Amino acid sequence: MKIADTSGQDTAVLKTSNNKAKWLALGFISVAVLVYVILAPTISNWSNSDVSISAQRVRLAKVTQGDFVRDLSVQGFVVAAVSPRLYSPAQGTISLKVDAGDTVLKGQVLATIDSPELSNQLKQEQSALQRLQMELDRQKIQSSKQALVNQKTVDLAKVALTAADREKRRADKAYASQSVSQIDYEKAQDDLENARLVFKHSVKDAELNLESLEFEVKTKRLFVERQNLLVAELIRQVEELTLLSPVNGLVGNLSVEQKNQVAKNQSILSVVDLSEFEIEVDIPESYADDLAIGMAAEINLNGETHSAKLVTISPEIENNQVTGRVRFISLSDADMIQPQGLRQNQRLTTRILMEHKQDVLMVQRGQFLETSNGRVAYIVKNDMAERTPIDTGARSLSSVEVLNGLSLGDTIIVSGTDQFNGAQSVLITQ
Repeated sequence: MKIADTSGQDTAVLKTSNNKAKWLALGFISVAVLVYVILAPTISNWSNSDVSISAQRVRLAKVTQGDFVRDLSVQGFVVAAVSPRLYSPAQGTISLKVDAGDTVLKGQVLATIDSPELSNQLKQEQSALQRLQMELDRQKIQSSKQALVNQKTVDLAKVALTAADREKRRADKAYASQSVSQIDYEKAQDDLENARLVFKHSVKDAELNLESLEFEVKTKRLFVERQNLLVAELIRQVEELTLLSPVNGLVGNLSVEQKNQVAKNQSILSVVDLSEFEIEVDIPESYADDLAIGMAAEINLNGETHSAKLVTISPEIENNQVTGRVRFISLSDADMIQPQGLRQNQRLTTRILMEHKQDVLMVQRGQFLETSNGRVAYIVKNDMAERTPIDTGARSLSSVEVLNGLSLGDTIIVSGTDQFNGAQSVLITQ
């Protein structure tokens, strides 16, 4: 028995062209070419780079041109420009006339010191001055009396000389007429010569005695002048026992208690002049050589900027810092302009302007300066950062001066570059 097959059910199928597969292949090739064109620069950068890093891990900045200001920002606190402290001029008992915080005027009595030792010494020296003055007056009287005696002696000698001269002339006439002997005539001559000598020596003695008397008077007068100076100095010291306010202001802290014994040169109190304030700043030691008295400064107070200048710089370094004083000034002159609302020991931010240059290339300051001391920078072009040697100049808080190696408009990496390990090229991935 013959079993029928399924050949009668088969149907001939005509062969058709597969256009859909061709289009799919063509689309795949086109996408591949497009992806290659897009990724070719990236692949090239990746192949040429030594290190790759994410763009989120770096900070970029452009090189600009403009006015460069080298400045320093420091914290300071307000202090009184004038704050004298008073000290005890001698040992004694203090009597305070004011309390801490009292408002005082210049010349007002602040305290007195009772010093019995100094007061007694003044009285003794005043008594000695009176004694020396009396001795001087006595010497003047004695000198006048002695001068009168000397003048009397000279006058008598002059009279004797005149009488001897008259007797000599009488003897001459008598001897000519043979009325006197030779001996009497010679005696008249001797008497005249003796009278002349007596008169001459009387005049010399009177002159010497006068010089001696003037010298004694001068010596006594010098003793009196010396004693006068000593008494004047003691009077000054006694007057200084009354402590007066040197300025208008407020009484500061009292260093002693009422009616206490104080030693010489012991601190008593201070007076704060609130009409003039300065800012005392602590400047890092690294900037000490760059500072100079007269440098401009800016002080930020209650959101406002006030002009100032650096007026003092400490010659010594303490705790790696240099202490300076900044004073408020006006914009037009060097007069001090006192802002309102200042308080003692108030903390303020002060900006010291150390240098100003015009039309210089500069870039934002960053951690890249710490690498090779600012001699290397990475210039970014098309996601590639190339290592380039540069020269930098002055540095401010926000910018650094560019001397060589960079051009206006260049974009560089200003964040830290230690992570590149000195690579010549760095790929920046997005």
